[in-house]
Amino acid sequence: MKRYWKYAKPYLPAFIIGPILMIVEVIGEVVMPLLLSRIIDYGVSGGRGISYIIVMGVTMVVTALCMMAGGVGGAYFAIKASTGFANDLRKDLFNQIQKFSFTNIDQYNTGSLITRLTNDITQVQNFLQMMLRMALRAPGMLIGALIMAFVLNAKLALTILCVIPLLSTAIYFIMKIAFPRFSIMQKKLDALNTTIQENLTNIRVVKSFVREKYEEDKFKMSNTDLKESTIKAIKVVIFTMPVMTMAMNITTLAVVWFGGNQVIVGNMTSGLLTAFVNYVVQILMSLMMVSMIILNSSRTLASVKRINEVLYTEIDLTDDEALHKDKTVKYGKVEFRNVYFKYYKNNEKWVLDNINLVINPGETVGVIGSTGCGKSSLVQLIPRLYDVDRGDVLVDDVNVKDYSLKNLRSGVGIVLQKNVLFSGTIRENLKWGDENTSDDEIYKWAESAQAHGFVTSFEKGYDTELGQGGVNVSGGQKQRLCIARTLLKKPKILILDDSTSAVDTATEAKIRQSFKKELKDTTKIIIAQRISSVIDADRILVLDEGRISGIGTHEELMQSCTTYSEIYYSQMDKEMDKKVTA
Repeated sequence: MKRYWKYAKPYLPAFIIGPILMIVEVIGEVVMPLLLSRIIDYGVSGGRGISYIIVMGVTMVVTALCMMAGGVGGAYFAIKASTGFANDLRKDLFNQIQKFSFTNIDQYNTGSLITRLTNDITQVQNFLQMMLRMALRAPGMLIGALIMAFVLNAKLALTILCVIPLLSTAIYFIMKIAFPRFSIMQKKLDALNTTIQENLTNIRVVKSFVREKYEEDKFKMSNTDLKESTIKAIKVVIFTMPVMTMAMNITTLAVVWFGGNQVIVGNMTSGLLTAFVNYVVQILMSLMMVSMIILNSSRTLASVKRINEVLYTEIDLTDDEALHKDKTVKYGKVEFRNVYFKYYKNNEKWVLDNINLVINPGETVGVIGSTGCGKSSLVQLIPRLYDVDRGDVLVDDVNVKDYSLKNLRSGVGIVLQKNVLFSGTIRENLKWGDENTSDDEIYKWAESAQAHGFVTSFEKGYDTELGQGGVNVSGGQKQRLCIARTLLKKPKILILDDSTSAVDTATEAKIRQSFKKELKDTTKIIIAQRISSVIDADRILVLDEGRISGIGTHEELMQSCTTYSEIYYSQMDKEMDKKVTA
């Protein structure tokens, strides 16, 4: 609970006032049966007349109004406190996810994180609201009604005490069964959200492969699993209500039976019996409230456990120990010293194996190699998207771990393999590179990325709305917009990770030409599948199974690197085949 105090503290007045107002309602509930008994015993049976009944009736109306004010006020402050608590918790959870390294993100699927940010926090919010409304009301009503029952008739009140232990035992066993079932239910909800998210994000792929039926069956399976696990968990809650109702009816029947006999022999008035029955109902209702709190707590505990898993995940990549937090990237020199890296630390094979490389400021270096040879892994170490397992990566002769993450990543522009645009206009997307940039700057760098032409062909130009993920532009257009967005950062190190694969060779050549003209002082690292994309680079790095197989110019590698020459000739043969076919 100490962990969550920070979320309750800003709303402490609401946390205090809400339950106090609920106590006002409890006092009214305890007083009401006593007033009713006085009307019956003194006003009707005692012969005090209509004036006494009116006075008692007005007193009951005033009490009811006070109860209403307490109930409404208590509910208001309970909602205010619980929603504020949930708002701050959700914000911190989202901020924590933003701090995740790629390794941390790999531990969770997207659907699970969405469920934790939404459904799990909503469960906590609802439970907190329930607690603020019932935590004092239920025990207050229980204690108050028990005291009044013993004051009215101690012997008859002992009937109630026989029921309480039995109900408490039943509630304990129900909770013990419910907790693991609610945990399973939340996991099934994770799976369903993941299925939905994947389908909606990739709906065009689904349609192009005519996989609608497969996706429908996949969704049906996840949905059915969630339904069955929910029913299994809710069965426990459903079973609680009949047990409590049966206990209430049996107890009420016993009280009426024994109390009625006492009325007959004159040991108890009918008004007191009426009040006593009301107190019995209040006692049993308060026990029912307690049981609902306990049952909901089992589901909430399952959600809290899942929230804590994310909220207190140890982030394995931080700049807390950085020695030069104020330092920025000025020149763009990159150096790899004896670098070893692998994603799964238990694997024997290294993704990158003993990499030694120096890239000078303003140099253009191409990186080429077969799929899975470590090209993307290599460049992702520069902005610390991942950290090396052994060795060092240096930028401007400073270890990347000694920069603040903000300053390091501000100096490195990277266009990843998966090009992502966000909902909003083209202009808004490009301003991710520099939110304060001018329109002239936007046009300039869009021109360099060969994006200005097709953007201005749209009816609304740079104010054209992009669908989620940029679905209403082509793959090549999306790549060029992502390049333009990165260029607006004006980075000292520019990394293009196979980011022109969907662009035709003529357009790609224009992009490379604009880079030579506009980015003379920028260090450029270009990962490509096509040798034609890097053939003019100052140097070309050839990777093979995580190791450097060769480095040099195109001409040098053709003479010295078998891997490079094989890639070159295989691509040339394919080009020749295309020309012959054409």
